[in-house]
Amino acid sequence: MCARIVAHWAREVLDGTAYGDYQSMGLSNGQYDILRDAVDAARTVRERQDTPAAHDVIDRHVREACADRHRTGGPDEGAWR
Repeated sequence: MCARIVAHWAREVLDGTAYGDYQSMGLSNGQYDILRDAVDAARTVRERQDTPAAHDVIDRHVREACADRHRTGGPDEGAWR
């Protein structure tokens, strides 16, 4: 679930169609950190290549970061971290 929702919003942010803050997106603070890192990496790729390549970077980055974050079953410091 983490990867699906974070990747969706990361694409929206990259494309400039997102609105509101992380809470209105339904993300925790930690998930929003993942989103920001993914979007930063994707912007660099989009400048050198294209948007589909940037979306691939988002998918890969978010999938790996969400897996790391939830490897032990949940966030480390409370429900909204």
